[in-house]
Amino acid sequence: MTTAKDLFIIAMDPEPEHTVGQGDLSLALAGAELLDLIGAGAITVDGDLIVPGGSSAPDDRLLGEAAALITRQPPYERIEDWLWRRGRDLSAAYQDALEKDGELTQQRSGRLPFGPKRVELVDTPSRRHAVGRREEGEPVLAALASAVGLDDGPSAEDEPRLGDETVTAVVATVHEAVMELEAVRQRRTIENTAFANVWRGP
Repeated sequence: MTTAKDLFIIAMDPEPEHTVGQGDLSLALAGAELLDLIGAGAITVDGDLIVPGGSSAPDDRLLGEAAALITRQPPYERIEDWLWRRGRDLSAAYQDALEKDGELTQQRSGRLPFGPKRVELVDTPSRRHAVGRREEGEPVLAALASAVGLDDGPSAEDEPRLGDETVTAVVATVHEAVMELEAVRQRRTIENTAFANVWRGP
């Protein structure tokens, strides 16, 4: 399992403390993929630039797709730009992949056979692994989960010790991108409200 898949699984928990927006999750998944690629030696980070490494991508299909999208020639891509480019609809791609792998199933909500469907996690070793990482407070997964609001985040004394400047840089950029997305949402809400008020009149 990859960090990205573990993050998606815990975000799909049947009773999460907070609902995670698809846009937020997609940005965090793109960041998790970067961390997985760094761990595999497929890329390195120089400042805020993603530099291709010497190792081949892991066998995971989605991680292989991510590796294939890495800019191979200078000027290399910035972490923030990667998050927005790779993150577009990425949560939907993970949902499709996990459904094909039998990790997710679609169930009808309510008693009616034609009622709306909801996606549920299947009790698999992958799910147990992801939940185990979260319960153990594994620092990288905990930091990414905090970025998308899966929990209230650790207190100052319990802040995850990532122990690596590169990992810290990626996680910090995920936090910033999620905050930027939220700012865009709030601005649109204000604009839409103002527009509705104009049409409504005095």
